[in-house]
Amino acid sequence: MAQIELKFVQRFRDRHGKLRHYFRRPGAKRVPLPGLPGSLDFMVAYQAALAGVDVGGSVTSQAQKADSRTVSALICLYYRSNDFLSLQPQTQANYRNILDRFRVKHGSKSAVTLGTHHLEAIFHAGASTPGATRNLRKRLMTVFSLAVRLGWRKDNPVRESKPPKSKSDGHIAWSEEDIATFKARWQSGTKERLALELLLCLGQRRSDTCAMGRQHLVGADKIRLTSVKNKYPLIIRLHRDLRVELAHHGNAMTFILTEYGKPFTRAGFTNWFVAKAKLAGLHNRTPHGLRKSAGRRLAEAGCTAHQIMSVLGLRSLAEAERYTRAAGQERLADDAMDKLEAETRTSSVKPV
Repeated sequence: MAQIELKFVQRFRDRHGKLRHYFRRPGAKRVPLPGLPGSLDFMVAYQAALAGVDVGGSVTSQAQKADSRTVSALICLYYRSNDFLSLQPQTQANYRNILDRFRVKHGSKSAVTLGTHHLEAIFHAGASTPGATRNLRKRLMTVFSLAVRLGWRKDNPVRESKPPKSKSDGHIAWSEEDIATFKARWQSGTKERLALELLLCLGQRRSDTCAMGRQHLVGADKIRLTSVKNKYPLIIRLHRDLRVELAHHGNAMTFILTEYGKPFTRAGFTNWFVAKAKLAGLHNRTPHGLRKSAGRRLAEAGCTAHQIMSVLGLRSLAEAERYTRAAGQERLADDAMDKLEAETRTSSVKPV
C-alpha cells in the first residue's frame, strides 16, 4: 500500500512493535485511528476526526448505519476489484497515490450524488497542473464506472466532464544540437555517455533503461527486453554507437549504477540524468525526451510507423504515426522548396 501523508496524523510503534495511528489536532484530544492508512475504517475515522465528529464503536458499522456509499468507500471497493488487482504493482502504487490524495480532500462526499459540476470545480482548481489533473480524471473515470456496475448510480459523472488542456507538449525532444552538446561534455567511456546511448539508440522508457544489464544481451549485437509498462517483448539490434559504449560497461548485471553501486530507482535515474544534462548546459532535458528523439530519428531515416513501433515498443499505430508525420512534413517541405527554387531559377533566365 502506498504511504500517504495525512494532516494531523501521528504514528508510532507500541511496546509490542505494532504500528498505531492517532489523529491529533493542536489543542484537541487525541483520537485513535483504526487499521492502516488507506483502509475504509481508517479513512472514515480520519474524515470524521477532521469534521470534529465523534465516531464510537466499529467505524465500518457506524458508516454502514448512515450512507456508506462515500467516495472513500467506493475507492476502497475499487482497490479490491479485479480492475485494480490485475494491474502491475508499480501501476497500483501510482494509482493509489493519485486516488488517496483525492480521498483526503473528498472522501466523505457521497459517491451517489457527486455530480459532473462538482468534478468540474475540482478539475478547474487543478488547472495550474493540467497533467496531474488529467491523470486524476482518468483514475476517477474507472472508479465511477465501478459505481455504475455496482448499481450505486446510473451514470458516470466523470464522463461528461472536460479534461484541462495542456499548456505544453510534455517532455522536450532533444535536438541534434542538444545531443552533440551532451556528448561534448560527457566523453565516450563515461557512465553518462552510456546512459545517453542506451536511451537514444534503443528508445526505451526510463523504467526499462535503468534495469538493463548484460543478462539482456543476445549474442554480440542484440538485446532482449520486456517492457515494464505493457509487458511488450522486444529484440533490438544494437546501434554501433551503443556497442562502443557497452564495450566499456557491458559486464554488469545493471549497466547504470548509483555512486554506491546500486541500481537506480526510476525517479532516481531521472534526477541523476537531468542533473548531468544541466552540467552540460542543457536545461529541461529528460530521459523521456530522448525517447522522443529516438522516434524522430527513426522517422527521419524513412522508417514506417510499424517499424517505429517495433523498436519503441508502441502498441498504438497513432503514436508511431506522430513521428512519421512530423518527419514527413519536413521532407515534403524540403522537396517543395527545391521545386520552388528550381522554378525561380528557370523563370529568371530571360530568353535571348
